[in-house]
Amino acid sequence: MLGASLNQVFYYFKSRWQSSWNYSLWALLIFPLSPLFGAVTIGFVSLITWLKQYRTISRRPINWGFALLSVLLIMSAGFADDKTAAFLGLFNLLPFFLIFAAHSALIQTFAQLRQMAWVFVIGSMPVVILGLGQLFLGWSLKLKILWVVLSWTIVPGGNPPGRIASLFLHANTFAAYLAIVFILALGLWLEQWQLGIGKNSLPFLFLTVAMIANFIALIFTSSRNGWAIAIFACLAYALYQGWRILVGGVAAIVSSVLLAAFAPSPVAQFFRQYIPTFFWARLNDDMYPNRPVALMRKTQWEFAWSLAKEHPWTGWGLRSFSTLYKAKMQIPLGHPHNLFLMLSAETGFPSTLLFCGLLAWILITGGQLLRKSKYINAEDRLIFFSYLLAFVGWVLLNTVDVTLFDFRLNTFSWLILAAICGVVHRYNQVHRLGSHPN
Repeated sequence: MLGASLNQVFYYFKSRWQSSWNYSLWALLIFPLSPLFGAVTIGFVSLITWLKQYRTISRRPINWGFALLSVLLIMSAGFADDKTAAFLGLFNLLPFFLIFAAHSALIQTFAQLRQMAWVFVIGSMPVVILGLGQLFLGWSLKLKILWVVLSWTIVPGGNPPGRIASLFLHANTFAAYLAIVFILALGLWLEQWQLGIGKNSLPFLFLTVAMIANFIALIFTSSRNGWAIAIFACLAYALYQGWRILVGGVAAIVSSVLLAAFAPSPVAQFFRQYIPTFFWARLNDDMYPNRPVALMRKTQWEFAWSLAKEHPWTGWGLRSFSTLYKAKMQIPLGHPHNLFLMLSAETGFPSTLLFCGLLAWILITGGQLLRKSKYINAEDRLIFFSYLLAFVGWVLLNTVDVTLFDFRLNTFSWLILAAICGVVHRYNQVHRLGSHPN
């Protein structure tokens, strides 16, 4: 039922790798190390799925919504001052709508969710090892094979200096990746613990090591966003499992760190005796003092909002924020560190509201399935809850950053959304037919 052991995962790959789904699993496994191979494989699987299941895909209302959103985005690009940049910006969105539609038809069972979660966790280990070597052993690497077929760049000491980045080039991007993997790894670990599967078994030991390694790497990214998502995930799992003591313990630790960072001086000094400087100084920016006002998120968000209000219907065009911000603030900045404000400024309110509505639809229907369906076993509920939690984590990350521009992160997030949608659609069909799913 579980299929949640290393032996089963590798046997599954070995014996049935010919199918489209197994191609996707292989792609996800190598994606962190070779984005090109992963992208080509995911694209190939999506194309085959579209050809085989075009009628099924075209009948789903969620896909109608993304089709309408695509039209609005193309119209927005047509009104942009820099049309070339705007149309190029569409490649960060439109192809992923197609991948989402294909994989929401391909992924239908909790077993597939479990397999995909295992692949995410296994695939993260080489990247984590490279990152820890980068930070603590001074590893450096610049490897290119046929331009982009294989391209690895590891800056010794991290990027920015002192912050682990591994192959993701920047610590914040790596933190976003680690936060999502940590959520799925913790879900798999809890599933095995809950079902009493050998605490000394290889799969359980591997998950324990992987979860700890991902968490350590996440700490050393020094990403406040990543830390917050990891803590949020731990609290969510503890509440889901009914572990009130653990919730209280985590809340007490988080409160102590926050007081050390932000409380009035006498109170803060008391807590700073016990809380490492690494944590509280990063939270209140004492670790990086005197940063330019233009680099503050509040400044970026206010500017993005002002742009959105000036062109509320079609926006300024995708990829326009950086140029406009540099002209205003005399400082280069790739994005405003909030996906939804960026879309409002660059594509207008109608397309942004539609995008948010589609995300809300996925989350609400997923929550309804988790809460109401009589067909879901306890262990299946946990893995589905893990995917919903990863989705919420992705949304929260994108309120303080933009994961759209990293090809790997963008693909992973859309596959997680597709997995939720695919399972929801499958089990809604089962409910309508009045039969139990296979």
